[in-house]
Amino acid sequence: MSRFSKTALALVAALAAAGPARALDDYGLGRAATPAEINAWNIDVRPDFAGLPKGSGSVDQGQTVWEGKCAACHGTFGESNKVFNPLIGGVTKDDMKTGHVAALMRPDFPDRTTFMKVATISTVFDYIRRAMPWNAPKSLSDDQVYAVLAYMLNLAEIVPDDYVLNDQTIRDVQKILPNRNGMTYDHAMWPSTVFSGKAVKPDTHNAACMKNCKAAPEIASFLPDSALSSHGNIADQNRRFGAIRGQVTGPSGAPAGAKKTMADLAEASGCLQCHRPDSKLIGPAYQEVAQKYKGQQDMAGKLFAKIRAGGGGVWGDVEMPAQTEVKDEDLKALVAWILNGAPTNQ
Repeated sequence: MSRFSKTALALVAALAAAGPARALDDYGLGRAATPAEINAWNIDVRPDFAGLPKGSGSVDQGQTVWEGKCAACHGTFGESNKVFNPLIGGVTKDDMKTGHVAALMRPDFPDRTTFMKVATISTVFDYIRRAMPWNAPKSLSDDQVYAVLAYMLNLAEIVPDDYVLNDQTIRDVQKILPNRNGMTYDHAMWPSTVFSGKAVKPDTHNAACMKNCKAAPEIASFLPDSALSSHGNIADQNRRFGAIRGQVTGPSGAPAGAKKTMADLAEASGCLQCHRPDSKLIGPAYQEVAQKYKGQQDMAGKLFAKIRAGGGGVWGDVEMPAQTEVKDEDLKALVAWILNGAPTNQ
């Protein structure tokens, strides 16, 4: 018997001994999860508020949490589009009365914020609780989640300045949420699905429709020809990932056959999503980095390793993710460029 087989059998025996007194499954592996183990994973909050923890937080308390842990990525007022799509904006008092956000029906409206789209406030609570802040998910207490959500609701002008959100008042918020009636239950991902006692049809019946196909997609909005090139090629001015991409309104800023610069390599590698050569964005300006490490021995090797592995704590709370996709030769060139002050003429 191999060493691997012996180890596997030992592990099976240990699991069986640790579990409740019951037979192993049909394959002779594993054990039933204990209630405590299930509860540790079962942390989602459903639209009917099942799973909602007790807690409380005010708008003022939420502002403190927001400024310390959220504003760097989402902006002071939840309006930023630098890292993620805007959270706040686009809803009105009339939307709170009808439960339908009117701006969603306007093809000329420029964006779709979170509070324009979300139909259940529990979804926002659940996401913040499990996934935020970006650099330290699940680090907020339940009270902090209530507080920061109260602050977001206040920014969206859904609740007043003195509002206190808790496991009871959040149900009142659901009743005035601007897009609470914007979710449809007339379809499902698979057959025989039932919502509220009513059978609903699936999204697809596995039958391809090849009749009456449209020759070209319909464009909801467009710029007049006279304005297309007023600000260059908009597609070059937007981030390369995410839900919002710019329309091609002219030739690329870099002419065909032009020599690639280090700034082009930094853009292609995703560096300029969080950094700028001469000004702070999410991370420090490259010129700040060059000044901080000027004259230190083997700084190129240390910075190469730090960028490759990622990390935080030197330039603020927002942690830089590990850059594992950049080729070694490209990363070495980028490090040399950064330590040289990121000159734009290279």
